[in-house]
Amino acid sequence: MSKHSRRLLRGIGLVCALALGATACGDSDDGGSSRKAVSEADVRAALDEGGTITVWAWEPTLEQVASDFEKEHPGVKVDLVNAGTNSDQYTALQNAMSAKKGVPDVAQIEYYAMGQYALTEQLTDLRPFGAEKLSAQYSPGPWNGVRAGGDGVYALPMDSGPMALFYNKKVFDRYDIEVPTTWAEYLTAARELRKADPKAYITADTGDAGFTTSMLWQAGSRPYTVDGTKVRVDFSDQGAASFTDTWQKLIDEKLLAPVTNWTDDWYRGLGDGTIATLATGAWMPANLASGVKDGAGDWRVAPLPQWKAGMETSAENGGSALALPELGENEALAYAFVEYANAGQGVQTRLDNGAFPATTADLQSTKFQDTAFPYFGGQKANEIFAESAANVPGDWSYLPYQVYANSVFNDTVGKAYVSGTTLTEGLKSWQEASVKYGTEQGFTVDQ
Repeated sequence: MSKHSRRLLRGIGLVCALALGATACGDSDDGGSSRKAVSEADVRAALDEGGTITVWAWEPTLEQVASDFEKEHPGVKVDLVNAGTNSDQYTALQNAMSAKKGVPDVAQIEYYAMGQYALTEQLTDLRPFGAEKLSAQYSPGPWNGVRAGGDGVYALPMDSGPMALFYNKKVFDRYDIEVPTTWAEYLTAARELRKADPKAYITADTGDAGFTTSMLWQAGSRPYTVDGTKVRVDFSDQGAASFTDTWQKLIDEKLLAPVTNWTDDWYRGLGDGTIATLATGAWMPANLASGVKDGAGDWRVAPLPQWKAGMETSAENGGSALALPELGENEALAYAFVEYANAGQGVQTRLDNGAFPATTADLQSTKFQDTAFPYFGGQKANEIFAESAANVPGDWSYLPYQVYANSVFNDTVGKAYVSGTTLTEGLKSWQEASVKYGTEQGFTVDQ
């Protein structure tokens, strides 16, 4: 990204709104790539000297990682703060950046939100720390996420969400329904299930931005193109048409449960068999085991259905990374923690506590893939998740203001689930809203 682009973005205050309630942006003048290299010796010296770092994160496995890190480095104190999940933390983070006070040394940021901070230089580029040498350790989707559509490395991947199809085997067996391998077969299965049991649905979907973008990703749609401050938003490609054609039928034929995800009704439906599948990220098993205990033994995992028979393409859904906010302190110490947590001994600690890895060595390890899941009837589900991770195309981009775009999803695409608006019309409306906002924020936006 050019210095002109950086100055432009600082001047217009790109991230000042972003649906986060912030009033000002960070103002660092030195891009990470222009920083002096930080050697391993510098990092070791910081560890020897000790000090306190503040880490904002909601991911529970980091508690043990922080404790282990402190034991290994007795002079270091890790102040782990849960400032809220995703958007709640982003609001707090942006407010702290705006006030230039209370900014954490390390922050958990989801891949879809990375661009809004990276493009405005609110995150430290980790290349001077040698982070680029770690690229081969990660699967394509997460590594692409921390690049944020640019040349920098703005975080280290913490986990990933390669998609799979979670399905209730008991329900499928009861009605002699084949597990779908394509989305056309999925539509057929939805019709068969609804006919066999009018109270049952193939899945629940009332409209979700993250799910929609993941489905577009898998279908080959690339609605977002980002080159510095030049952005293109276009939902008119064939991949988008493949998704809307199938999903519109599911909506029109009332084959989707009108139940919002993560609600009590949703958990109840997953437990009693009236919601028969979930197409989501590989982080889901722990949520099923804790939230849908009645379904233990009934559920299984299958590869994500394909848009064309014989293909093996997946997508990411969810996942986050640990970044160093530009206004944070103790950078060498903060980087040492991030590398420990996401590329060192902390990775295994997190896996042992139920996290899903972004690291290829762990994804491919026999120990990982041979893990039997009692919840899934002893199935070695990680074999499917690892295969999915390897089949995620690495050329997907999010908007630099994806947080804002997602915030207006229900006002655009979401209308297709509750009115006569079609998904195609909804995507067009989402496109127009995204173009309008980007233009207002100083981007050159094409469509």
